[in-house]
Amino acid sequence: MKRRTLLHSLPAVAFLPSAAWLTSHPEKSDSGDSSTPIYELRVYHTYAGKLDDLLSRFREHTMKLFEKHGIKNVAYWTPTEEPLKGKTLVYILAHPSRDAAAVNWKAFGDDPEWRRVRDTSEANGKLVEKVDSTFLLLTDFSPKLP
Repeated sequence: MKRRTLLHSLPAVAFLPSAAWLTSHPEKSDSGDSSTPIYELRVYHTYAGKLDDLLSRFREHTMKLFEKHGIKNVAYWTPTEEPLKGKTLVYILAHPSRDAAAVNWKAFGDDPEWRRVRDTSEANGKLVEKVDSTFLLLTDFSPKLP
C-alpha cells in the first residue's frame, strides 16, 4: 500500500490528539527549518508473525525511551485491512524541529538501554523488515490542536 493511500485512509485529526505542545510556536514555515515543529509518520513492516513482539516492545519499552530522548509519542495504529493487517505498525511522533529530530534519533540509537531492549526482543530473529519515515509540517489551515 502506498503511503498516500495509507494517509487518506486515516482521519487526519487522529494523527495529532496529544501534540498540543507543538502549537506553542506561533511561526510556522514550509522550510522545515530548525525552529519549525515537525511530525514524523513512521510505518513499520514486520516479518511474518512478528507484529505482536513489536507491539510488546513498543508498549513496554520503546515509547518510554522515545520520551526520554525528547521524542513525543502522538498516536499508534495497526491497519484493519489487507494487505497490511497483522504485519504493520503505523505511528506519528512529534519533534520541536527537524534539527531536534536528528539529535533525538541519534541519542535514542546510541542509548545502551535501547540496544539491550532491541537485542533481547530480536533474540529469535529480527522483527522489522522495512521502515518508512516521512517528516510532515502542520498546515496553516489545520484545525487547532487541543
